[in-house]
Amino acid sequence: MKNHPFQSLAIFTVAGSLVASCSLIKDINYTVTPSPLEMHADSVRVRVELTFPQKGLRKKASVEVTPMLGNTTFKPVLIMGEKATGNGTTVRYKPGGFVNYEDVIAYTPEMENAELTVSGRVMKGGVQKMVTPIKKIADGTIITPYLVNKDFKVVSEKDKHINVREDVYTAQVTYLRAKSDLQNGELDKASLKSFAKWLSDAQNNPKITIQSIQVVGYASPEGEENSNNTLSTDRANTGKTTTLYLAKNAKNVAASKEIYTLLGRGEDYEGFKKELEKSSMDQDEKQLVIRVLEMYKDPIQRETEMRNMAKTFTYLDEKIFPKLRRAEIKVTYETSGYSDEEYLSLAKTTPEKLGVEELLYAASLESDVANKFSIYAACEKLFPLDHRAYNNAGVLLFTQGKLADATSKFEKALTLNQSGLLLNNLAAVAGAKGDFKKAKEWLSKASGAGKEGDYNNGIISIVEGNYASAIASLVNDKTFNKALAQVLNKDFEKAIATIDGSPDASSAQGHYLKAIALARQDKVDACIQALQASIAKDASYKVKMVKDREFLKFAANENFVAISK
Repeated sequence: MKNHPFQSLAIFTVAGSLVASCSLIKDINYTVTPSPLEMHADSVRVRVELTFPQKGLRKKASVEVTPMLGNTTFKPVLIMGEKATGNGTTVRYKPGGFVNYEDVIAYTPEMENAELTVSGRVMKGGVQKMVTPIKKIADGTIITPYLVNKDFKVVSEKDKHINVREDVYTAQVTYLRAKSDLQNGELDKASLKSFAKWLSDAQNNPKITIQSIQVVGYASPEGEENSNNTLSTDRANTGKTTTLYLAKNAKNVAASKEIYTLLGRGEDYEGFKKELEKSSMDQDEKQLVIRVLEMYKDPIQRETEMRNMAKTFTYLDEKIFPKLRRAEIKVTYETSGYSDEEYLSLAKTTPEKLGVEELLYAASLESDVANKFSIYAACEKLFPLDHRAYNNAGVLLFTQGKLADATSKFEKALTLNQSGLLLNNLAAVAGAKGDFKKAKEWLSKASGAGKEGDYNNGIISIVEGNYASAIASLVNDKTFNKALAQVLNKDFEKAIATIDGSPDASSAQGHYLKAIALARQDKVDACIQALQASIAKDASYKVKMVKDREFLKFAANENFVAISK
C-alpha cells in the first residue's frame, strides 16, 4: 500500500483568487490496495481509500476525483461537503472522514508499466473553482496470472490388443460300455483326426506354445458306481496314451513331454442332463427322467428307476450314454501375434489383414507422424464404427496445431461414443483457440475425463482468477500451473515446494516463478538468485524482470540492478 498527498496546486482558476480556491479543500491521502495494481481474470480492479483530514473539505465545496491507469480512465467519484448538493458521498467538515472507491476495467497491454494517477475538479455552488494537477498514486500492473501455461491436454484412446493370447484346444476319445481300451477305428474319427492335424500344425507354428494338457475321464450313469469311478480313471490314462501316440506321430515335442494332468470324474450326471436337453426325446419323457435324477440321490436306485422305464432307457442307452463314455483332452496353449516390426509392416502395406485392435496397436508403435496418421486413416476406413481411430487422429492433429481438423475428428468420434474423454478433447481445442467459455462448457460435461480433465479445469480456473479452485483441480499434480495458482492464492511456501517437485524445477519459467514467490515474501537475496538462474536458462527473462512490477520494490537494489544489465 502507498499513501500519496493530494496536491492542490491550481492549473487554472475559474473564479476567485487562488488562495480562496485552495481554501476549499486540504490535502487528501490516497491508499491504494494492492499496490502495484494487479491483473486477474483479464481485468484490473482498483481499490482506493481517500482520507480527508479534519476541516479538509469546506461544507459547501465538492471535489470530483478521476483515477486513470495510463490512458484508460476509471469512473469518477464525487465527494461533497456536508452542505453541498449533488449525487455524491458526503464528508463532514470538522471530523473529516474517508471514502472507499472501487472500479474494474479490462486489462490492456499498455497497463503493465503504466501509472495509476488521479486528477480532480474542485467546485462550489456548482461552479468549478479549480482543476488539480495529475498525481501518481500507484504503479501498474502485476500480470503474473498471464504466466499460466495454456498447454491443454488431450487424451488418446488405448488399444485392447493382447499379443499373447491363451486358448484351449479340445478333443475326445470315446469308449464302449464298461471299456477303457482304445476301440478299433477310434483314431479315424473326426475329433482325433483333427487333433492330430492340430498337433502337427502347432509344432510347425512358432507362434504357438503348448502350456499344459489335461485329460479327464468320464463314465455313463449306469452300472456299479465304484466300477465307474475306476473306469473313468482308466479312461483318463488311455486318453493320455492316445495323445502321446498322436504327438509322437506329429513330431510335437511339447505334447510328448510330461505336462499332463489326469482326472477321473466318475459318472457324468451333469453331462447326462446336458445331452438329454439337446436330444429329440419327447419333452414329457425328458422331464420324467430329470425328476428321477433329482429325486433319487443313490446311484443304484436311480439306475433301477431309469431301467423301469424300458422304452425310455433304451433310447438313453442308444442315444445318450455312448456320448458320456469318453476322455476329454484339453490342451492349453498360448498364441503370440506378429512381432512389432510385422505389425508396422502390415499396417502400412496390407492393413486389411489386421483387426482394429492390431491397427491401433501398430499406430502406437509408429513414430513418424505421417505414417501414424495413415494407419489411423486405414482404421477409420476398415472400422468406421469404432471411435478410437478418429479420436487418436484428432490428438495427432491437435499436437500439430491443426485445431480445425482436430475438432472435426473429435466431433466425429463423439457421434460414435459419448465419453468424457472426447468432451475433454473438444474442451482442449476450445481452450487452445482461446475460447475459454466454450472450453469450460465442454469440461462441465466431461465427467470421468481423468487427470487431463482436471488439468484443463485448472487452467480455466487460473484464467478466470479462481485460484483456490485451480489448486483443488490440480490437487495431485506437481506442475508449473499448480505452483502458479498457489502463488496467486498466496500459498508461497507450498508453491516453492511444488516447483521444486515439478518438471520445471530447473527450467527458466520455474526459476522465475520461484523468484516471484520469494519476492512476495521479501526474501531479496533468494529472489535474486532465482532470477539469475532463470536468466542463465533463458536470457529473455532479463528483459521481463525489469518490466515486471513484481520486482518493483527491488529496483534500487544493487544486486538486482547488476543482473539486469
